[in-house]
Amino acid sequence: MNEQQIRGLVADVKDGTLSRRSFIQRMAALGIAAPIASQILAWNDVAMANATLAYKPTKAGGGGPLKMLLWQAPTLLNPHFASGTKDQIASRIFYEPLAGWDKEGNLIPQLAAEVPTKANGGLSADGKVVTWKIKQGVKWHDGKPLTADDVVFTWEYAKDPETAAYTTGAYTNITVEKVDDHTVKVIFKEPTPFWADPFVGVAGMIIPKHHFGDYKGAKSREAPANLKPVGTGAYKFVEFKPGDIVSAERNPDYHVKNQPYFDTLEVKGGGDAVSAARAVLQTGEYDYAWNLQVEDEVLKRMETGGRGKISAVPSGDIEFIILNTTDPWTEVDGERSSIKTKHPTLSDPAVRQAINLLIDRDSIQKFIYGRGGTATASFVNEPKQFKSTKLKYEFNIDKANKILDEAGWKKGSDGIREKDGKKLKYVYQTSINAPRQKTQAIIKQACQRAGIDLELKSVTASVFFSSDVANPDTYTKLYTDIEMYTTTQPQPDPERFLNQFVSWEIASKENKWLGRNVSRYSDPEADKAYKAAQKELDPAKRAALLIRVNEIFCEANVILPILSRTRVAAATSNLSHDHSGWDVDTWNLAAWYRS
Repeated sequence: MNEQQIRGLVADVKDGTLSRRSFIQRMAALGIAAPIASQILAWNDVAMANATLAYKPTKAGGGGPLKMLLWQAPTLLNPHFASGTKDQIASRIFYEPLAGWDKEGNLIPQLAAEVPTKANGGLSADGKVVTWKIKQGVKWHDGKPLTADDVVFTWEYAKDPETAAYTTGAYTNITVEKVDDHTVKVIFKEPTPFWADPFVGVAGMIIPKHHFGDYKGAKSREAPANLKPVGTGAYKFVEFKPGDIVSAERNPDYHVKNQPYFDTLEVKGGGDAVSAARAVLQTGEYDYAWNLQVEDEVLKRMETGGRGKISAVPSGDIEFIILNTTDPWTEVDGERSSIKTKHPTLSDPAVRQAINLLIDRDSIQKFIYGRGGTATASFVNEPKQFKSTKLKYEFNIDKANKILDEAGWKKGSDGIREKDGKKLKYVYQTSINAPRQKTQAIIKQACQRAGIDLELKSVTASVFFSSDVANPDTYTKLYTDIEMYTTTQPQPDPERFLNQFVSWEIASKENKWLGRNVSRYSDPEADKAYKAAQKELDPAKRAALLIRVNEIFCEANVILPILSRTRVAAATSNLSHDHSGWDVDTWNLAAWYRS
């Protein structure tokens, strides 16, 4: 189907001869997933559908306590420093963006009065200007009004290099102007096809100027509100013990009528995924448990108790391995894994290629993850039109051995390969949970048969995913040879997701290790393709450019995708919750209720 035919179908939706659902189904048959089909309709002035939770309570409050488990405990409550998903989830309890993403990839207004479209004057014809109207009557938790000044300040705060915000990539190349007290303009340098990044979703939470104004830039880590948030959300801050518990209470001045339903909120951190699942599905001690990276057979047994249910939604999240091409064991100017260094053995493409052949993805899917993931060789898997059809995976120990033989890596008396006095011995780290330790064991066993020795390292999840710049064991430090984790695709478009592969996002001491490119690897072709995609309005050409960025890193065997992850959570049987694969679990927390 060509562009003209798609335009014809859009026209049919507009005049009512074709339903929105039928349009999305036809796009799906062409490999264009529902979130992007929805974006096509929105760009052509067809209002987005709303797949959010239907809220039934007729008044706010009265719901008693809501108890959630984040077995990776939050360590801070500033959304712009939240490099770990658990910190993003906790921050979203208190702070809100202008809009968020529902489970079908629709953009839903939150602090915005409406989603910008061409019809309402929110999107300029040249694709360079987005005008946001801010909802009126919204108050910060201290009673002061939310205004355009706070939105403009959030941009100034996040884009300042000295702030070293995790979200800086969404704000660096734009200008934000105040039109009036409840209107702002976001101005892009080039025509921008995916404009719903700044002030949207995970990267978009608005912070109050009157609490952070004195802490922009170099003093950003000193703000009291980093640990005691003052937001606009449905729940107000009560207490926070980093690495342990977050307590909140209902915001009586919340800007959505009759919300929230629950009177108090407790978010308990720590433990592990299995105990979190048990606390919801078997004992009913908690109402909701996030990110259940638990063997599927274990979850099925727990569900038979009838107290709770598994919620599994599609997402773009990926479980993957990074092979470090810098040297994690040599310190340069106060940091290891510096881009000024070169890994003594993993800088050899043959070694990286061999390791990729030693990952038994099919077994990892079948025997460990089940509903929780699908084996893949592509970093981007959803929406489908952004997934590479070129990338393939293979498990072949004989082939790996042959590659290493031909590259001159010979087995010593201990069975470990070496060349020029350098051995293929690596530290392979990940966070502590049973599926990851089992995955490590499967890969270690295969590597042994190829003459590669792996020392397995497991780090407590709350430490591994911490945003603490002083912690040497965080995943962003990459102070090891090999590491594995899941990275979250925060929106139904992979542009921001793929900025993990650009040179200007390399994590370093200079940006407090909050740069999104944890691998440290870069390629001029990837940078060029990414920048071209940012201003390419033709959807097919733009997808091809983003696919190329993905392929460059996967073909270099620096990024080794393992599983396309499904987001799996557990909820008690009577909890109505809004679970989206395109935003954090708490994105629409105000609408949760007990039936």
